Amino acid sequence: MKKKRLLSLALCAAAILAGCGKKENETAGGPAAKKLKLAFVSNNAANFWTMARAGCNAAARELGNVEVDFRIPASGSAAEQQQILNDLVAAGVNGIAASPIDPANQIDFLNKIASQTLFITTDSDAPGSKRVCYIGTDNVAAGRQVGQLIKEAIPRGGKIMLFVGKLDAQNAKDRLAGIKEALQGSNVQILDVRTDDTDPVRAQNNAADTLVKYPDIACLVGLWSYNGPAILHAVRNAGQAGQVKIVCFDDDPDTLAGVASGDIYGTVVQQPYKFGYEAITRMDKYLNGAKSALAGVDGKIFIPTIPVTKTNVAEIQAKEKQLLGK
Repeated sequence: MKKKRLLSLALCAAAILAGCGKKENETAGGPAAKKLKLAFVSNNAANFWTMARAGCNAAARELGNVEVDFRIPASGSAAEQQQILNDLVAAGVNGIAASPIDPANQIDFLNKIASQTLFITTDSDAPGSKRVCYIGTDNVAAGRQVGQLIKEAIPRGGKIMLFVGKLDAQNAKDRLAGIKEALQGSNVQILDVRTDDTDPVRAQNNAADTLVKYPDIACLVGLWSYNGPAILHAVRNAGQAGQVKIVCFDDDPDTLAGVASGDIYGTVVQQPYKFGYEAITRMDKYLNGAKSALAGVDGKIFIPTIPVTKTNVAEIQAKEKQLLGK
């Protein structure tokens, strides 16, 4: 009996020692998933990115093995964004999702980043680069939706002005192309596209100047998220709310409130929450061996956009509060 007890104790001790000998990243079922460091880099500091950050954080919580570094270039300059990307690579991140600010002139730089870590684009693409995949809006299709809203807002046609941060960004080019396509054959006349270098104050001034220079302007159109509120404030300050129609992009709270009040005819809402969620989730899968997670169609994974007018704005507002946990 004593011999059996001693043998039992010896076996227990051996089991304990074997357990202590396991590596820190192993479990009883085998090696644990590698802790990944992933990053998401916006193209400016607009409120639009609040939802994308929430999506990134939700994905990280669900996955459990991911650490997310969310970066915002405060100035909205390509130089600042490039410095952020360089810093992330130097810190050893396993993957980066970014919205390139000036893809036409960043190709060589983006290719260098892609050679050092997993690199995908989101929100705005860099199709000439070696990025693995694009996750975001089909901006040409979204531009067509805006064009349709413009025709509804001014059914008899008229002069319109477009506003955007930078025309170099691929999403701006694609949205403009979609708008022009949708307006073909209509009585709508695009006067020009005014840029503001992602400066909301300048964006509002551009809209205010347009109202003065073109007193017969029928509609003002914003292509980036902060352009909607900037246009709205300019139109209200000029006492022309309801007279000059507004059509824009995205779901800035002021934009949605303007739609609800009737001062903005409509906006095409992207789903930045899904940009963040899908980017982090799919990079994790890809890095853990599921290469098809970033395959897409022609290297693109499109997330649908939603035209929003007074008829469905309350539903969108409620959904976004839920996603933000409010």
